[in-house]
Amino acid sequence: MRSVTRVMLVDDHSLVRAGLRRLLGDAADIRVVAEAESGEAALNAAREHQLDVVLMDIQMPGIGGIEATVRLLHAHPALKVLAVSMFSAEPFPSRMLAAGATGYVTKDCRAEELLAAVREVARGGHYVAAKIASNLAVSLVNGEGRGSPFDQLSPRELQVMLMVTRGLSIQTISNSLHLSPKTVGTYRYRLFEKLGVDNDVGLTRLAMRHGLLSPEDG
Repeated sequence: MRSVTRVMLVDDHSLVRAGLRRLLGDAADIRVVAEAESGEAALNAAREHQLDVVLMDIQMPGIGGIEATVRLLHAHPALKVLAVSMFSAEPFPSRMLAAGATGYVTKDCRAEELLAAVREVARGGHYVAAKIASNLAVSLVNGEGRGSPFDQLSPRELQVMLMVTRGLSIQTISNSLHLSPKTVGTYRYRLFEKLGVDNDVGLTRLAMRHGLLSPEDG
Protein backbone atom coordinates (compact mmCIF):
# COMPACT_ATOMS: atom_id res chain seq x y z
CA MET A 1 0.00 0.00 0.00
CA ARG A 2 1.34 3.44 -0.96
CA SER A 3 2.24 5.64 2.02
CA VAL A 4 0.49 8.98 2.47
CA THR A 5 2.43 12.16 1.59
CA ARG A 6 1.79 14.90 4.14
CA VAL A 7 1.61 18.31 2.47
CA MET A 8 1.62 21.93 3.59
CA LEU A 9 0.24 24.67 1.31
CA VAL A 10 1.97 28.06 1.51
CA ASP A 11 0.27 30.90 -0.38
CA ASP A 12 -1.03 34.29 0.70
CA HIS A 13 -4.25 33.85 -1.28
CA SER A 14 -6.88 31.76 0.50
CA LEU A 15 -8.63 30.99 -2.80
CA VAL A 16 -5.41 29.54 -4.25
CA ARG A 17 -4.93 27.37 -1.17
CA ALA A 18 -8.54 26.21 -1.41
CA GLY A 19 -8.06 25.26 -5.05
CA LEU A 20 -4.87 23.35 -4.34
CA ARG A 21 -6.47 21.62 -1.37
CA ARG A 22 -9.39 20.54 -3.53
CA LEU A 23 -7.12 19.18 -6.27
CA LEU A 24 -4.93 17.28 -3.84
CA GLY A 25 -7.91 16.05 -1.85
CA ASP A 26 -8.90 13.72 -4.68
CA ALA A 27 -5.69 11.71 -4.26
CA ALA A 28 -5.78 8.91 -1.71
CA ASP A 29 -2.00 9.03 -1.24
CA ILE A 30 -1.74 12.77 -0.51
CA ARG A 31 -3.07 14.60 2.53
CA VAL A 32 -2.99 18.36 3.19
CA VAL A 33 -2.17 18.65 6.90
CA ALA A 34 -1.23 22.34 7.16
CA GLU A 35 -1.63 25.69 5.45
CA ALA A 36 0.21 29.02 5.79
CA GLU A 37 -0.34 32.48 4.32
CA SER A 38 3.29 33.63 4.58
CA GLY A 39 6.84 32.36 4.85
CA GLU A 40 6.94 33.18 8.55
CA ALA A 41 3.71 31.25 9.16
CA ALA A 42 5.14 28.31 7.20
CA LEU A 43 8.19 28.18 9.47
CA ASN A 44 5.94 28.08 12.52
CA ALA A 45 3.65 25.44 11.02
CA ALA A 46 6.59 23.23 10.08
CA ARG A 47 7.51 23.01 13.76
CA GLU A 48 4.02 21.84 14.65
CA HIS A 49 3.30 19.28 11.91
CA GLN A 50 4.94 16.21 10.44
CA LEU A 51 5.45 17.16 6.80
CA ASP A 52 6.85 15.56 3.67
CA VAL A 53 6.27 18.17 0.95
CA VAL A 54 5.69 21.93 1.03
CA LEU A 55 3.95 23.62 -1.92
CA MET A 56 5.54 27.08 -1.87
CA ASP A 57 4.39 30.30 -3.48
CA ILE A 58 7.09 32.86 -4.27
CA GLN A 59 5.68 36.36 -3.93
CA MET A 60 4.19 36.77 -0.45
CA PRO A 61 4.29 39.35 2.32
CA GLY A 62 7.23 39.14 4.69
CA ILE A 63 10.25 37.03 3.83
CA GLY A 64 8.77 35.56 0.63
CA GLY A 65 9.01 32.08 -0.82
CA ILE A 66 12.70 32.03 -1.72
CA GLU A 67 13.94 32.95 1.75
CA ALA A 68 11.27 30.79 3.38
CA THR A 69 12.53 27.80 1.38
CA VAL A 70 16.10 28.38 2.54
CA ARG A 71 15.03 28.64 6.18
CA LEU A 72 12.65 25.69 6.05
CA LEU A 73 15.24 23.36 4.56
CA HIS A 74 17.89 24.55 7.00
CA ALA A 75 15.61 23.66 9.91
CA HIS A 76 14.10 20.54 8.30
CA PRO A 77 16.57 19.04 5.78
CA ALA A 78 14.34 16.07 4.97
CA LEU A 79 11.51 18.29 3.73
CA LYS A 80 10.85 18.60 0.00
CA VAL A 81 9.77 21.94 -1.47
CA LEU A 82 7.74 22.22 -4.66
CA ALA A 83 7.44 25.78 -5.99
CA VAL A 84 3.96 26.60 -7.30
CA SER A 85 4.05 30.04 -8.92
CA MET A 86 2.59 32.17 -11.68
CA PHE A 87 6.14 33.02 -12.77
CA SER A 88 7.77 30.89 -15.44
CA ALA A 89 10.40 33.47 -16.44
CA GLU A 90 13.84 33.82 -14.95
CA PRO A 91 15.18 34.52 -12.40
CA PHE A 92 12.46 32.92 -10.26
CA PRO A 93 12.87 29.24 -11.25
CA SER A 94 16.64 29.25 -10.84
CA ARG A 95 16.39 31.16 -7.55
CA MET A 96 13.92 28.68 -6.10
CA LEU A 97 15.94 25.69 -7.26
CA ALA A 98 19.12 27.25 -5.86
CA ALA A 99 17.29 27.77 -2.56
CA GLY A 100 16.71 24.03 -2.40
CA ALA A 101 13.36 23.41 -4.06
CA THR A 102 13.30 20.12 -5.96
CA GLY A 103 10.32 20.98 -8.12
CA TYR A 104 8.74 23.92 -9.92
CA VAL A 105 5.34 24.13 -11.59
CA THR A 106 3.10 27.04 -12.51
CA LYS A 107 -0.29 27.75 -11.01
CA ASP A 108 -2.00 27.14 -14.34
CA CYS A 109 -0.70 23.57 -14.60
CA ARG A 110 -3.16 20.71 -14.97
CA ALA A 111 -4.23 18.72 -11.92
CA GLU A 112 -2.47 15.64 -13.26
CA GLU A 113 0.83 17.49 -13.49
CA LEU A 114 0.51 18.91 -9.97
CA LEU A 115 -0.12 15.43 -8.56
CA ALA A 116 2.77 13.98 -10.55
CA ALA A 117 5.08 16.74 -9.26
CA VAL A 118 4.09 16.20 -5.62
CA ARG A 119 4.64 12.45 -5.91
CA GLU A 120 7.97 12.83 -7.67
CA VAL A 121 9.51 15.24 -5.17
CA ALA A 122 8.06 13.22 -2.27
CA ARG A 123 10.04 10.17 -3.37
CA GLY A 124 13.24 12.18 -3.67
CA GLY A 125 13.15 13.07 -7.35
CA HIS A 126 13.00 16.37 -9.21
CA TYR A 127 10.12 17.77 -11.22
CA VAL A 128 10.40 20.89 -13.37
CA ALA A 129 7.54 21.75 -15.72
CA ALA A 130 8.48 21.66 -19.40
CA LYS A 131 8.19 25.42 -20.03
CA ILE A 132 10.22 26.13 -16.88
CA ALA A 133 12.95 23.76 -18.04
CA SER A 134 12.96 25.51 -21.42
CA ASN A 135 13.39 28.92 -19.80
CA LEU A 136 16.20 27.61 -17.63
CA ALA A 137 17.97 26.23 -20.70
CA VAL A 138 17.67 29.58 -22.48
CA SER A 139 19.03 31.35 -19.42
CA LEU A 140 22.08 29.09 -19.37
CA VAL A 141 22.77 29.81 -23.03
CA ASN A 142 22.48 33.57 -22.60
CA GLY A 143 25.60 34.96 -20.96
CA GLU A 144 26.67 31.92 -18.94
CA GLY A 145 23.43 31.55 -17.09
CA ARG A 146 22.60 35.24 -16.72
CA GLY A 147 19.88 35.73 -19.27
CA SER A 148 17.93 38.37 -17.35
CA PRO A 149 18.98 41.70 -15.83
CA PHE A 150 16.90 40.69 -12.81
CA ASP A 151 19.36 37.87 -12.03
CA GLN A 152 21.49 40.37 -10.12
CA LEU A 153 18.75 41.23 -7.63
CA SER A 154 18.51 39.82 -4.13
CA PRO A 155 15.32 38.01 -3.06
CA ARG A 156 14.18 41.11 -1.16
CA GLU A 157 14.88 43.36 -4.14
CA LEU A 158 12.83 41.02 -6.32
CA GLN A 159 9.95 41.29 -3.86
CA VAL A 160 10.06 45.08 -3.87
CA MET A 161 10.39 45.17 -7.66
CA LEU A 162 7.28 43.05 -8.15
CA MET A 163 5.26 45.23 -5.81
CA VAL A 164 6.46 48.49 -7.36
CA THR A 165 5.58 47.28 -10.85
CA ARG A 166 2.08 46.42 -9.62
CA GLY A 167 1.65 50.08 -8.74
CA LEU A 168 1.63 49.64 -4.96
CA SER A 169 2.53 52.65 -2.83
CA ILE A 170 5.66 52.83 -0.67
CA GLN A 171 3.48 52.66 2.44
CA THR A 172 1.61 49.59 1.21
CA ILE A 173 4.87 47.82 0.39
CA SER A 174 6.24 48.85 3.77
CA ASN A 175 3.26 47.36 5.59
CA SER A 176 3.31 44.14 3.57
CA LEU A 177 7.04 43.45 3.89
CA HIS A 178 7.36 44.75 7.46
CA LEU A 179 9.94 47.33 6.43
CA SER A 180 10.10 51.06 7.10
CA PRO A 181 9.03 53.37 4.24
CA LYS A 182 12.58 54.74 4.16
CA THR A 183 14.00 51.23 3.66
CA VAL A 184 11.51 50.52 0.88
CA GLY A 185 12.48 53.80 -0.80
CA THR A 186 16.13 52.79 -0.60
CA TYR A 187 15.37 49.44 -2.23
CA ARG A 188 13.40 51.21 -4.96
CA TYR A 189 16.23 53.54 -5.90
CA ARG A 190 18.72 50.67 -5.71
CA LEU A 191 16.55 48.85 -8.27
CA PHE A 192 16.68 51.85 -10.59
CA GLU A 193 20.47 51.95 -10.28
CA LYS A 194 21.06 48.23 -10.79
CA LEU A 195 18.64 47.90 -13.70
CA GLY A 196 19.50 51.16 -15.45
CA VAL A 197 16.02 52.70 -15.32
CA ASP A 198 14.94 56.14 -14.18
CA ASN A 199 11.51 55.59 -12.68
CA ASP A 200 8.66 53.17 -11.95
CA VAL A 201 7.44 53.28 -15.55
CA GLY A 202 10.85 52.22 -16.84
CA LEU A 203 11.01 49.48 -14.25
CA THR A 204 7.57 48.21 -15.22
CA ARG A 205 8.40 48.19 -18.93
CA LEU A 206 11.59 46.24 -18.26
CA ALA A 207 9.71 43.70 -16.15
CA MET A 208 7.09 43.30 -18.89
CA ARG A 209 9.79 42.80 -21.50
CA HIS A 210 11.23 39.93 -19.49
CA GLY A 211 7.89 38.28 -18.72
CA LEU A 212 7.87 39.06 -15.00
CA LEU A 213 4.49 40.71 -14.75
CA SER A 214 1.53 38.52 -13.98
CA PRO A 215 -2.13 39.00 -13.05
CA GLU A 216 -1.33 37.13 -9.84
CA ASP A 217 1.19 37.94 -7.13
CA GLY A 218 3.30 34.93 -8.10
